[in-house]
Amino acid sequence: MPSVFPFSAVQFRQGRGDVSPLIAPPYDVLDAAGKAALLAKDPRNVVAIDLPHTPAKELGPPSAYESAATTYQAWLKDGTLTRRSTPAMFAYRQTFTQPDGTRVQRCGMAATVEVVPFGPRAGGGILPHEETFSGPKEDRFALMKATKAQLSPIFGLFADDSGRATAIVRTIMASRGPDMTATSGEGVVHEVWTVADEPTIKAYQDALATEDIFIADGHHRYTTGLNYLKSLESAGPVPADHPARRSMMVLVGMSDPGLVIWPTHRVLGGMASYTFDKFLASAGSHLRVEPIAGDLRALGAALDRAGAMGEQRFALWDFQTCRGVLATPANADALASRFPEKPKSWRELTVAFCQYVIVEGVCQPALNGGQPVKWAFPHTIAEVEEIGKGAETGAGGGKGFLPQLAVIVRPTPLAAVRAVSKAGQLMPQKSTFFYPKLATGLWINPLA
Repeated sequence: MPSVFPFSAVQFRQGRGDVSPLIAPPYDVLDAAGKAALLAKDPRNVVAIDLPHTPAKELGPPSAYESAATTYQAWLKDGTLTRRSTPAMFAYRQTFTQPDGTRVQRCGMAATVEVVPFGPRAGGGILPHEETFSGPKEDRFALMKATKAQLSPIFGLFADDSGRATAIVRTIMASRGPDMTATSGEGVVHEVWTVADEPTIKAYQDALATEDIFIADGHHRYTTGLNYLKSLESAGPVPADHPARRSMMVLVGMSDPGLVIWPTHRVLGGMASYTFDKFLASAGSHLRVEPIAGDLRALGAALDRAGAMGEQRFALWDFQTCRGVLATPANADALASRFPEKPKSWRELTVAFCQYVIVEGVCQPALNGGQPVKWAFPHTIAEVEEIGKGAETGAGGGKGFLPQLAVIVRPTPLAAVRAVSKAGQLMPQKSTFFYPKLATGLWINPLA
């Protein structure tokens, strides 16, 4: 693994007590209404500096980023934010409820990690697993350049086959109460233990030696860190200990029992010639389908029960006729002819089949005149239903979207994330959703 370090974090309330009104979800799941709701509860919520421009899917005006930097500096001066005098790592626990009512705890460690280019390397590398978009990287770069800070942590995974690192983190948590707590809007409880003693830090660093880090969430932010460092290097030498050479991450071992992946469904819309019958006729050579009676929730339940159909099964729902089917690829290794260079672990991804066969192979050419379709990426059946009714959610939809076809998928397996990343490949965008998201506002990593 690239070297892992403690850091002198900038924190609200000196890193102690309840900071619930001051934290926020990551920028990429918030819209203008979500931002306004957080600021209505407390005008000093971190979203005031982390989301200066909405939507964050594109570059905003320079004044937005300048305003964020001014606010950040003002909060440092008036004591709203303070910087630790000594470096530390931070054990971090999130307690949350699964849709089936199960209560789960996911545990990790916040630290800074040596910034190195993506890819395998001796001693461990930084491995991406999803493709990225250009707009968010431009937005995050403008914000980092203005504030000279990393405002939210990247979510990193590592194999932890021995379980040593996870055991260290959970031992810290069992030894005493947390230093800082928060409860976010969706009911997730966040707890933080400050770890400043050198023996514990050294034990954790040793446990991570030679491990790869897989980026679970934060590809745009890590790329932004790389680009920021390159911009500094283009202006002259950058010292080896410059803070821009380190990236703030929360590291979670794959052996942690609280590591959960949710599905990322697809809602497609705006297709000029779409009807469900036309779609089924055009996709006939690619799919085997089985009609399912009932509503969208019944379709989702049927998908969960249909284990005999195999791992690549998914469901299709037509919003106009309220018809649903279960589906599987008609041919084994259906992407082999188009992507012979890709490993089988990638070609067997349901999300890859959906993108390259359903969307690019059927919907665009046969139902939309060769033009791109509109997408939304909800994570729950309830959110699919809301988008189908015309609502705008953090996953997309809203006015002018015209939802037509939902593709209901199952979660991408963790083993597939690891296999595809190890092979040096990238999954399609929105292939995974590690729930819950990390909170923004528990730590800021200054780069000045």
